[in-house]
Amino acid sequence: MSSPHADIVLVRGDITEQSVDVIVNAANSSLLGGGGVDGAIHRRGGPAILDDCRRLRASRYGKGLPTGRAVATTAGLLDARHVIHTVGPVWSKDEDRTVLLASCYRESLTLARELGATTIAFPAISTGIFGWPIDSGARIAIQAAREHGGPPLTEIRFVLFDETAYQAFARALDD
Repeated sequence: MSSPHADIVLVRGDITEQSVDVIVNAANSSLLGGGGVDGAIHRRGGPAILDDCRRLRASRYGKGLPTGRAVATTAGLLDARHVIHTVGPVWSKDEDRTVLLASCYRESLTLARELGATTIAFPAISTGIFGWPIDSGARIAIQAAREHGGPPLTEIRFVLFDETAYQAFARALDD
């Protein structure tokens, strides 16, 4: 009998080196690559990912992918079946954008389940150049994983690039 919730696992490392069904990309709205996680996934995954993203831009997402939404492409040369691209919000001290960040995780998990994925790897969305405070970002991510990580998902992996992020996610997981 399967568990109603997926295991939540924390890993310190490089998301492009993970072997999972789905790797989540903290994309920019253009879907055409960029810096940080987005650039690393496009570089390591090769041109097939960019080709799929260009097709998406030419069809449904002519103006780009809206913040909080998620869309899947091939994983190219990555050790995964799909990349799910999601656009996180830029943090603002004047406007609460928590709903948008939570939506990134929720929509990615929903799409992964629709794709039949059992394993998924997330970065810490919006906590890099988009400036989201890591402790808040970790709490939102873990809460979304707990609420939306049902079957067929068996493992939700958060791949954290540095020790600060890893510790923030560990604290959120313990709460």
